[in-house]
Amino acid sequence: MFPRLPAARPADALSKPAPTSSDTRDPQRFPTLSAAELDRLRGFGTVQDFAAGEALERVGEPGHGLAVIFSGEVEVFGSDELGERTLIVTHRAGGFVGELAQLSGRPALVDALAATPVSALIIPPERLRALLVAEAELGERIMRALILRRVGLLERGSGGPVIVGRGDDADVLRLEGFLTRNGHPHRRLDPAEDADANGLIARFGVAADDLPIVLCPDGSLMRNPPEAQLARCLGLVAPIDPNRLYDVAVVGAGPAGLATAVYAASEGLSVLVLDCRAFGGQAGASARIENYLGFPTGISGLALMARAYNQAQKFGVEMAIPDEVASLSPHPDGGYAVALSNAEQVRTRAVVIAAGARYRRLDAVGLEACEAASVHYWASPLEGRLCAGQEVALVGAGNSAGQAVVYLASQVRKVWMLVRGPGLEASMSRYLIDRIRSLPNVELVTGVEVRELKSRNGQLEAIRWRDRRSGVETERALRHLFLFVGADPHTDWLTGSGVALDAKGFVLTGDTADRRPLETSLPGVFAIGDVRAGSVKRVAAAVGEGAQVVAILHSHLANASA
Repeated sequence: MFPRLPAARPADALSKPAPTSSDTRDPQRFPTLSAAELDRLRGFGTVQDFAAGEALERVGEPGHGLAVIFSGEVEVFGSDELGERTLIVTHRAGGFVGELAQLSGRPALVDALAATPVSALIIPPERLRALLVAEAELGERIMRALILRRVGLLERGSGGPVIVGRGDDADVLRLEGFLTRNGHPHRRLDPAEDADANGLIARFGVAADDLPIVLCPDGSLMRNPPEAQLARCLGLVAPIDPNRLYDVAVVGAGPAGLATAVYAASEGLSVLVLDCRAFGGQAGASARIENYLGFPTGISGLALMARAYNQAQKFGVEMAIPDEVASLSPHPDGGYAVALSNAEQVRTRAVVIAAGARYRRLDAVGLEACEAASVHYWASPLEGRLCAGQEVALVGAGNSAGQAVVYLASQVRKVWMLVRGPGLEASMSRYLIDRIRSLPNVELVTGVEVRELKSRNGQLEAIRWRDRRSGVETERALRHLFLFVGADPHTDWLTGSGVALDAKGFVLTGDTADRRPLETSLPGVFAIGDVRAGSVKRVAAAVGEGAQVVAILHSHLANASA
């Protein structure tokens, strides 16, 4: 079992926590509410008393909501992989215990213990969401604090699972990428660098072939788990009620799907969002988006999508991530049944398909042998750390490729940018072209195609590409390849559903005599974003369609109820 946390110690006996970037915003992260504000909150919860030493929250246990302190002191602790606790903050009257997990009742990421007798107002998740909407100004302060507290936990890696394995192991990268994309704190210990990692390996009797292992906060140990298993261990997903009827099920949690969720839920519809991996879609993997309206200095795709994800939860959207959709069919009692790959079923009055697209693979010899560890389909800080100081290659000429090149150039020694066409002008925004041309460590090679990847034991060692005009081949010793060569629609699960697709597999929609805008060939089933035939492949366009479809949804649901 994972070591249980030791008993609480006095705050002055604990080491001072390492500062993080969020510490400079402590007045916003840990605000103190006035007596008048506390009175306004009373109607949203129930007052409970806690004895000294009693837990208001424990890591890994489902949260009971926000705890607003009326009197007494509550100490909040983070923990490391060995179960040693560090004091994060002491809440007194006017403070409140909680972070983003409290919005949905997911397992707590910290321990919160009463240091003295405490009287607190416990606001359950559904009432907390109502509070955030009803009390706009006060709700904004609370929501900002919840977000900043999660940021602090992410920076510390506190409260989440511990991954033990080599930093360049393909499965370690898979697990780290999954947790990072889902905004969940975690730590990684490399046996080659961390004595604690070897101590844990010895303690649990783990053989080298069994790595990576994951230690969950609830005490369980998993050997190289699938992402869905890890998510259930962490409480990120819960069983779906087969008897509940949703107004709309949204398949896909990218910009289009999250926009639909936010607008539909804010207008009173019951919404379930399903995604097989993480929120954000391809946009969430962008290192920096600089042409999205309202962000003149740019914003990372993950930060932008995390805001949308939190906003959706604020309005009561239910998230089932990761839960993979397997099929769509009419329900005998009306509406539709969405079957999941884990044999669960969702019943819904309408469906919005926002499944986006899957990254296209390169047609090159040797790709499969090294794809897991050395071939990357997005460029995040995780990949940046892995490739730091090295030479890398990137294939692609669209905006996503350009954003990745700009980011990687700040992390690596050199980027070889390999482009099949004669240049970038036909497929990339001018601001990105100009920036790439100004980077001294980026070499643009046009008119070439990658022919072969050479590897050993799953690690890329060299890339060979061919000039399409002259036939001359070039080989360079490189250990990492980034692919941004487009994507194919994620529509395999629609086979046999009756939803019409075009020749490339994109969903057909249209405004005809018997079909609303964005509606598919099935009434009450809509398609938006990159998965829709003829869509504009931009984040802003996807968000716009997500908002537009909600008005059409209202019309459909009203007619269905008439």
